[in-house]
Amino acid sequence: MKLIRFGEPGKEQTGVIINDIKYNTSAFGEDYNESFFENDGLNRLAKFVEENTGKLPIVADDVRLGAPFARPSKIVCIGLNYAKHAKETNAPIPAEPIIFFKSTTALIGPNDDVVIPKNSVKTDWEVELAFVIGKKASYVSKEEAMDYVAGYCLHNDISEREFQLERGGTWDKGKGCDTFAPIGPWLATADEIENPHNLRLWLKLNGKTLQDGNTDDFIFDIPTVVSYVSQFMTLLPGDVISTGTPHGVGLGFIPPVYLKPGDIMELGIDGLGTSRQEVKAYSGK
Repeated sequence: MKLIRFGEPGKEQTGVIINDIKYNTSAFGEDYNESFFENDGLNRLAKFVEENTGKLPIVADDVRLGAPFARPSKIVCIGLNYAKHAKETNAPIPAEPIIFFKSTTALIGPNDDVVIPKNSVKTDWEVELAFVIGKKASYVSKEEAMDYVAGYCLHNDISEREFQLERGGTWDKGKGCDTFAPIGPWLATADEIENPHNLRLWLKLNGKTLQDGNTDDFIFDIPTVVSYVSQFMTLLPGDVISTGTPHGVGLGFIPPVYLKPGDIMELGIDGLGTSRQEVKAYSGK
């Protein structure tokens, strides 16, 4: 299945996509949140959709899409997880996965505007494959790790490089600004993606392709990431893990290239759709 949420920000309803048609599943009565994933929600939703074939209202194509799940307990990210990206940033290949967090308040819909933060001059883009945890995970083995993956989605890990790299401390403050986590358009259940370790992902800025990579360049694969992160924290159902970005970020250009108001980012991943964000200046509202 492909899960979507649609409607005004903060008032999203649930839906699914079947044969490229969006259907409203609000009558199912649950949001796509921690409780949903924890209580076998995907199987119950599939049964509901099957039992209501031909009865579900169609969602218009021009309706806004929100993130395909409700705000998770955490968004965990893996830094420098593509060999070519590590090379372009002159960073050594990590011996262990680099973990940082994005604030859950950064979460927005796939086509919502990205706002350059106040006092920012180095806001950057990062197309990434993200996945959602389907059940509580603690001290998971690599061999069992894929059993904890509920599904996959497209993520633009927007990053403010000065905040991240030049202001001291952790990366988190350059990653969690408002609007810095456009995710979607949909969450594809794990069975929809045959091999998450061989997916093309790309990003265009103002029509020019700047990132064009493949998840086969991962330094740490998904089982390794799930197992590793679960050694340090409990992952709850609905939590998001983003797996890093391929080469082609603004920081890697000579001289670096950063986002400015009016820029248009378009990005996509095989099987996970595309998204589009317009960059806006901070207005203080």
